[in-house]
Amino acid sequence: MGRETWFGVHGHGYGVKADGFGYKGIRLTPLAGKTLKVTVERTIVARRLGRLTGAGLFAESQKLGEQLDWKESGVLGSDSVVTAELGGKLLWFWGDTNLSHYPLGIFNVSAASTDKFMPPAKPPLRPPYAYVSERKTAQSELRPRGVAKVPGDGPTWVWGAVTLPDAKGAPHLVASAVKVKGEMHAYRWDLVEWDPHEELFHPLDTVWTEDAAHPTAPPVPNGHAVPWTDQAGRKWILFCNPFPTLRTPATYEGWKNPETWKPLRPATAAATPTGEAITVHGGHIAWHPWNRKWLAIFTQKGGAPSFLGEIWLAEAADPTGPWGNARKVLSHDDYTFYNPVLHPEFFRADLPVIHFEGTYTTMFSGNKQPTPRWDYNQVLYQLDLSKPPFADGK
Repeated sequence: MGRETWFGVHGHGYGVKADGFGYKGIRLTPLAGKTLKVTVERTIVARRLGRLTGAGLFAESQKLGEQLDWKESGVLGSDSVVTAELGGKLLWFWGDTNLSHYPLGIFNVSAASTDKFMPPAKPPLRPPYAYVSERKTAQSELRPRGVAKVPGDGPTWVWGAVTLPDAKGAPHLVASAVKVKGEMHAYRWDLVEWDPHEELFHPLDTVWTEDAAHPTAPPVPNGHAVPWTDQAGRKWILFCNPFPTLRTPATYEGWKNPETWKPLRPATAAATPTGEAITVHGGHIAWHPWNRKWLAIFTQKGGAPSFLGEIWLAEAADPTGPWGNARKVLSHDDYTFYNPVLHPEFFRADLPVIHFEGTYTTMFSGNKQPTPRWDYNQVLYQLDLSKPPFADGK
């Protein structure tokens, strides 16, 4: 206290300019009871709104007497989300989930619901998740629990969550569940359905089990479910990661019947305005009513400066492409950001704003210094399509 002190300033996409020696930081003199403000420059297109999952979302604020009504969920880390709407609520389903009470957490899908949640225009971000939980310990602690009852060894992940009507118009929230072992090796795919009373996914049918006669999985409703109406007015669900790999009828009966599925040949890259092909890893597509285009958010495969940490947004007139006008909207310094997903439930025809999130993690990066509390969690970003480099996008 009372001495001029150097503070290094670094945050992926946010920082201060380097001085003449290349140091990025600021000199401050901390004084008791005095507030010091550091202004940082945003060097990325997307604006970071905050972290959606994990512990200590307001740990530092609470030390200053702010956000004291915020309660911890017990979740430390959450991997890769899919969402679906049911009964007026948005349901969120995550992959492997770290909990506070033991090193091994949830490996059969964690879940939560939100009611009329809309991200704020600026931080703080307070995601109102109501986690599917069970009561534990003598203190009646509420602890998030797994929600996918699929038999077999190893973790269970769900993909392609979507709510579809049956022949009588009743809604069914369905998904595909994959069983994995070892180094993310898939050995079984099931179709599953959400029971809103038990708050569990139950298997409906096993689509594929690995054996000598069937060593490779057939096309399945993997990735993210995207509704699409063709030029003839027929309604379909496209399963995408990021680009469409499979099409099914937009009905419960059609989705359940593999005979009605049509495999698609997805694009593998999106073109920049200069014609450079950006190879895609994982991601998501959605129609935006403001600029009346299909948008694709994706992680670049083999990007720089991060191998799986460079995020791009591309556009197309049709969900199957061709995809162009690809622009980098988010970059990381030696960090991974995989499985980004758009949030079309927040899209509006009168608003040029989109939101996307992804898994922020050191995995696959080689980085040995994970960001405390943030690592292996979902981070939400906001992007304004009416501003450069998409200013002419409408």
